[in-house]
Amino acid sequence: MISGRILCVIAAMLFAGCFHGCSGPSDEPVELKHFPVDRLEGVISRDGVRLDTDRSSDGNGSIRIDAGGRRSVRLYETGDMDVENARVVYQAKLSTEALEGKTYLEMWCHFPDGGEYFSKGLQSTLSGTNGWVTVETPFMLQSGQNPDNIRLNLVIEGAGTVWVDDIRLYRAPLD
Repeated sequence: MISGRILCVIAAMLFAGCFHGCSGPSDEPVELKHFPVDRLEGVISRDGVRLDTDRSSDGNGSIRIDAGGRRSVRLYETGDMDVENARVVYQAKLSTEALEGKTYLEMWCHFPDGGEYFSKGLQSTLSGTNGWVTVETPFMLQSGQNPDNIRLNLVIEGAGTVWVDDIRLYRAPLD
């Protein structure tokens, strides 16, 4: 038979384990910002950019870009996100048609001291014709590195059509 004192110790250990496990930092990404793309409000570049309600990953519309050649499309800016000591992940769904060249995501982090640094999603480029594909690019922020603005761009290197939908920005732990 287990004494009451031992049961109390076991209960305290279980409670402490759950308390720390339930309220401690999570390894799961946390969504910082979501741009569902059901309208063009907030989209910075407008030249050759339009809302396409016929082609969408979620049925609510997407950004269609008809490119005649290399270009960088400024999609959104976040302003201050108050995030540091983390991996910031820019994720979007892309679809392409007859794209000669490649397209990928690009993220620029601006810091209060005036410095600006970028991350290019060269590990997940698309070319040719593709249905909806989720692509992403990360940016590593160390302790004390807190951007006051994050720009989310799409780079197109060649002629063709690119659709962008379901744009998200996540905070994940540094690996």
